[in-house]
Amino acid sequence: MTQDERTIARDRMRFIKNTQSSRLCYLGILFDVFFFVNIFKSDVGTYYYNIKIGASIVYNLIFLLIAFLASEGVKNYKKEYSYALFALGAMQFVRIFIIPMQAHGATIDVDNVATGVMGNGQFTTVIIYLVISGLALLAAGYINLKKYNELSEHLKSIGETA
Repeated sequence: MTQDERTIARDRMRFIKNTQSSRLCYLGILFDVFFFVNIFKSDVGTYYYNIKIGASIVYNLIFLLIAFLASEGVKNYKKEYSYALFALGAMQFVRIFIIPMQAHGATIDVDNVATGVMGNGQFTTVIIYLVISGLALLAAGYINLKKYNELSEHLKSIGETA
């Protein structure tokens, strides 16, 4: 790519949306929904009827709202939303150690039979969902930050402000 082509590509950023980061946000949301549905569709006794699960549901709703807001913000190369995406992405990895890890090792009595709350298959599936969600959000934040810096540098070179 020549210098002129690079300048044109940077100048086009002023007029086009950052769809790459936005779509990665949607991917992160989608896999979070897969995680949420997978966890809460399995009803093993009364294991999931506690305050931790209630907090998880509230967190999930807040997560979805912030992730969607960030997906709209990164379309316009807003730097602040990259940091929000980094935090959300990191929290997806932290969530692995909260419900999935604890439910995988837990047993509950169902009709006087000790039953595992989360089997190996479901455990692997929800971990994969959280990892994909977290990676998508981290990638969206990184790409947006990189494009923001590139656009900001270009705008300074032509005498405009971001």
